[in-house]
Amino acid sequence: MIVVTGATGNVGRPLTKALAEAGQEVTAVSRHTAAVPDGVRHVVADLAEPASLDPALAGAKALFILLSGDLHATGANPADVISRAAAAGVRRIVLLSSQGVSTRPFGTTRIAMRALEDTLRESGLDWAIVRPGGFASNALWWAESIRSQQLVAAPFGDTGVPIVDPADIAEVAAACLLDDRHTGGVYELTGPEVITPRQQTEALAAALGSPIRFHELTREEAKAGMTQSMPAELADDTLDIISAPTAEELRVSPDVERVLGRAPRSFADWARRNVAAFR
Repeated sequence: MIVVTGATGNVGRPLTKALAEAGQEVTAVSRHTAAVPDGVRHVVADLAEPASLDPALAGAKALFILLSGDLHATGANPADVISRAAAAGVRRIVLLSSQGVSTRPFGTTRIAMRALEDTLRESGLDWAIVRPGGFASNALWWAESIRSQQLVAAPFGDTGVPIVDPADIAEVAAACLLDDRHTGGVYELTGPEVITPRQQTEALAAALGSPIRFHELTREEAKAGMTQSMPAELADDTLDIISAPTAEELRVSPDVERVLGRAPRSFADWARRNVAAFR
């Protein structure tokens, strides 16, 4: 049995679906009651309280760990999840980490995530780590303003990075959970091309078949909005990347194609598949 944490999110949902369709016994974990695919067991648990995960871990052979924003905050101890999983008999863990662990190793949240990676490496379990860059699904932050005002408001409108489709992250994670060849693998995941917020707006407009205006926010305005749903340290780390990406953060990684045998999906593809969220 495979346990998927964050199972109702942009990565966890398609991962749960993919594993179930592959014939795996799956337990989906989320903080609140939620609909899951037929045949999938759902358990309400909170990784901020690792003991709450114990019922989901009973009988599990593998675990996918996805940390919510508050578990990146100072004082959080997600390493307890790994120790409880090992005690429950889990043999394989796939961790959703961050590209910033390698590209900006001295940021506060990156230091904490690298420590969690090291805990996993030293756990004695089989493991794999996926390190995505920016998510295409972050465009959902703009859904309300597009629906109500035909407007995208974002900082650094002409500075881009190769954002990755969460469906690709999910497929890579599924491969790591199911295939021993990926044991000990660390995969950096990006999309197929650098794309700016202004270009994302154009892709969304094309998917909708109607124009969308772009308004550039200051860094301060953007941070004020982001800290409504994430710790300030994580907001600052994110803004540092999207304002001045390094050469490594601009690089298109080969790892999606290396694992899946195909090129990563484009943002335009993501926009077409998710257009209903913006109508």
